[in-house]
Amino acid sequence: MSLQQLATIIPIFKDIQLFDTSKIYQLQSNYHAILIIKYGYVTITTENQPPFICSGGFALHGKESPFTIEIPKTKSAQYVLITYQLFPENQEWTLRGPLYSISEEKIFYMADELMRIRTLHNNKDTNEDPEVQLIRERLMLERILYIYLYESAKKKETKTTMSLIKETVSYLNEHYMLDIKLPQLAERAGLSVGHYTVLFKKLTDMTVKSYLLKLRIEKAKQYLVQSNITAKEIGKRVGFTDYFHFSRSFKKEVGCSPTFFRENAEKSKNKTC
Repeated sequence: MSLQQLATIIPIFKDIQLFDTSKIYQLQSNYHAILIIKYGYVTITTENQPPFICSGGFALHGKESPFTIEIPKTKSAQYVLITYQLFPENQEWTLRGPLYSISEEKIFYMADELMRIRTLHNNKDTNEDPEVQLIRERLMLERILYIYLYESAKKKETKTTMSLIKETVSYLNEHYMLDIKLPQLAERAGLSVGHYTVLFKKLTDMTVKSYLLKLRIEKAKQYLVQSNITAKEIGKRVGFTDYFHFSRSFKKEVGCSPTFFRENAEKSKNKTC
């Protein structure tokens, strides 16, 4: 799917719905839909494709309907479904599957605005001409499609999503001492924060916070055994802002204080408390 295709058609907005439960979604063959995850994640299943874990955006193609959208039993999620048609109908439209964006807030805002406009339209609770409402809805839908297509295209085409996650893990391993935030890592991978979080845990079996903490503690243990640098200075070198935070985190992770760990390691020649 490319921006060239979007340039040759007019998407006609049909409906928007908000859900917080699992459902089977049936689309007419000449209809399409955009699924936008507002929080949490879902599993999307079709007859011809393996299940896909989605925490961002997903394009549903009418010819692949029906779709099963399932929220994990022990989790909660909320998602929006925007249904639309194309004009002219015979134009090629290959938009399907996961959509990537680092502009989630913009997309959420436009989805909320679409719901507001449609509610006013259905309730006849507005003085605005119906034609004006239809144009506003169409422009909002076009903007959502444009953001998804443009930002997906900016993603490195030669690399798989998981390879991008692996690159950010390598970045963490090399720059663990810096003040690294989750949105920074997601942006480096060209993914939404939610989608990045799910894939990072799938790869490492840990959250970003837990992985970074474990990495810093392991580096601190090496410093404690292999150098004479003070524990306070070691805490700073591995990324902790103050010694109290470092000592507390170290004890929680290792089972003893940094000082005790160093003394015990020197006596027993091992690296445990």
